[in-house]
Amino acid sequence: MTSKQDWLEMSIQSTPELVEPVSELFQRYGDAGVVVQLEGDWDPDNDQNVTTEPTKITVITYLKVDSTIQNRTAMIEIGLRLISHIQPLGQLESRTITERDWENAWKGHFTLLRIGKRIVLKPTWEGYKARPTDIVVELDPGMAFGTGHHPTTRMCLEELERYVSDGSQVLDVGIGSGILSIAAAKLGASQVVGLDIEDAAVEASLGNAKQNDVSDKIQVYKGSLPHSALDQEAFDIVVANLTANVITGLAQQIALSLRSQGVLIASGIITDRQPETEEAIAQVLTIKTRRYDGDWVLLVAQKES
Repeated sequence: MTSKQDWLEMSIQSTPELVEPVSELFQRYGDAGVVVQLEGDWDPDNDQNVTTEPTKITVITYLKVDSTIQNRTAMIEIGLRLISHIQPLGQLESRTITERDWENAWKGHFTLLRIGKRIVLKPTWEGYKARPTDIVVELDPGMAFGTGHHPTTRMCLEELERYVSDGSQVLDVGIGSGILSIAAAKLGASQVVGLDIEDAAVEASLGNAKQNDVSDKIQVYKGSLPHSALDQEAFDIVVANLTANVITGLAQQIALSLRSQGVLIASGIITDRQPETEEAIAQVLTIKTRRYDGDWVLLVAQKES
């Protein structure tokens, strides 16, 4: 008889600036992805005048209770102490839960979400009667790389809805769960190529593409730019929901990937890092749009030559 797996849930309250390093730490030592919960009065339609911040940001991960649990929790605690030297973090909370409770806990973090005019994000276990014009993206959040509940993912989806047209060629750098690629395919892109340096992301995105019946439109490769499988000037749209450091480092390669008049949709950038990110992008592309959601920034830039 197979024994049931117990899990350790670890969570901590974070500032917007520290969500990224805390998430990376949890991703490294956890076993089931990372959840970022945001609570508060956020206004994504207020563009550059947003002044409100989330009242609470909680980062959560789950670890299997096994022979390595003590070492991994110790590494998380050490990492959090180091991160807290930058800015104070909340108190680390932990609790042991059963396998059944773990499955229910995951489901509690992901709910039906409408984004933009047409996009609906639906967990696989929830029923939904779609409207004729809906673009329904169905996700299994077993590995929570991106679920649409984070401001940067929402903004990227809204811009994809604006820019993707029938026949578009789209490159998704840092594909994660595949949410952006799947949405692009369902919005009319004829081909979507995803890149990610993580094996788990490649596997998760391919699984979610199959779940959404768009496997024929989406190709996923492990790695980053430049990539031997990709030609230059092959894409109408590049979407990069990454970090300021990564986007800054990839700006030139992204520009080479775009066709003339093609656009970059870039997010995952906190406002403190906006100037240097804009400077790197502006060297190779023309910035057309800036959007803000709390401390997060999205940039749209175009290749004009």
